[in-house]
Amino acid sequence: MQMKIVIPDGYTLNPGDLSWDAISQYGDLDIFDRSTEPEMIERCREADIILTNKAIVSKAVIHNAKNLKLICVTATGYNIVDIEAARLRSIPVSNVPGYGTASVTQHTIALMLEIANHVGKNSASVLSGDWVDCKDFSYTKGPITELQGKIIGIVGLGKIGEQVAMVAKALGMRVLYSGRTNKNTNIAEFVSLEELFGTSDVISLHCPLTKENQSFVNKDLLKHVKKTAWLINTSRGQLIHEQDLADALQHDEIAAAGLDVLSTEPPSSNNPLLRAKNCIITPHTAWISLEARIRILDATEHNIAGYLNGHPVNVVN
Repeated sequence: MQMKIVIPDGYTLNPGDLSWDAISQYGDLDIFDRSTEPEMIERCREADIILTNKAIVSKAVIHNAKNLKLICVTATGYNIVDIEAARLRSIPVSNVPGYGTASVTQHTIALMLEIANHVGKNSASVLSGDWVDCKDFSYTKGPITELQGKIIGIVGLGKIGEQVAMVAKALGMRVLYSGRTNKNTNIAEFVSLEELFGTSDVISLHCPLTKENQSFVNKDLLKHVKKTAWLINTSRGQLIHEQDLADALQHDEIAAAGLDVLSTEPPSSNNPLLRAKNCIITPHTAWISLEARIRILDATEHNIAGYLNGHPVNVVN
């Protein structure tokens, strides 16, 4: 069965280093680098299948796409889709779970190591001429910190959290975790959220965003942390109250933060974390390795094939 397949924001997933051939076998492809919501309504009007990474599939988009049969989210999070509107029309929404465990774990550790070793800051210093002009044979632009013997607290011990825990243990760290359930695991020790924030040298967030935990990292929780602690977030920006974290950094109530996500992406120029002290921010790149994006395309092709064969997979609604 040939389908009309619309990809409204193809650039992020495939800026040119991957092939759409596995998807094109199922129908005629309309691929756009990026789309606004008004553009989405027009571009998806004749679509049988929509593939979206972050372009919003709103109620209006779904209502105007009269032929729409399937929505494929080329990511794990599916809050960009009006799930209720899709459900009312019996349109399945499929996502791609578990594709980014290795990639996100690696980026989490990279942020932690950057804070510990200041690789980027020291390299920039050398390239600007500081080492050439230095009176000593070596120097550092920030204190180098050994992670061995330090405590890492992981909020959310899913697949990514478990992988981060294993790497941290390999670095000689003690691992604590907090979550909705106390798992039977020897990877990490279960503690309350307050104890985790009060005890850990490094706090790393790996929990999904829910209505209950939005902005849970706020001034009330941050008052428990050590002044020497670091906060890492490669999960969702909305988990953090950004002004409260910026204030804590500015007043030396927490030593550093390494963030790959913000509450609004791209951020506004007045986001307080853009000017906060000792705050490293990367532009939501933890998921974006070539290998992870290949897995996304493979899984999306599998989602389409499953639907067309009468056996939808990875359906979230």
